[in-house]
Amino acid sequence: MRKAKPSWFLPAVTLAAAAAFTAGMAARAQTPAPAAALVVKGVVKQELHLNLADLKALPRVKVSAKGHDGTAHEYEGVALESLLAKAGVPQAGDLRGKGMALCVIAEGNDGYRVAFSLAELDADFAAESVLVADIADGKPLASDQGPLRLVVPADKRQGRWVRLLKIVSIVNAES
Repeated sequence: MRKAKPSWFLPAVTLAAAAAFTAGMAARAQTPAPAAALVVKGVVKQELHLNLADLKALPRVKVSAKGHDGTAHEYEGVALESLLAKAGVPQAGDLRGKGMALCVIAEGNDGYRVAFSLAELDADFAAESVLVADIADGKPLASDQGPLRLVVPADKRQGRWVRLLKIVSIVNAES
């Protein structure tokens, strides 16, 4: 003969199951989304939070440039100008007047920052080609350089090359 369960048993089991289900849902809700590898923010129409897969899906560019070691390397990635266009930053014929006071600040995880005028990054104004690189010589960047690095091939020194690139901010120099 089966022994009858106490009257409190069924509600207690139901509460325990509900608590376990709720805890599981809360744990899933707290699972962070993949962190953005690069954020483009500031005076933009659309702030961008791009992960590495997003960057790989954009049009790719290759440039050859001498690195800090004095050796020529082939870098691959996304043109910074393309990312600025995607964020809705004024370009080409729209870059005039107050837009000429916009600056681009690139910052690495280590706090290193460099500045560019927006015009020097625009193909209608300058021949500057700046790359957000994730590949060097056919391989992902080393952990002390990436996953992303700003490469400025036309600069004689690599002072504006930002390793561990994390944030690109567009700011107005007038404010």
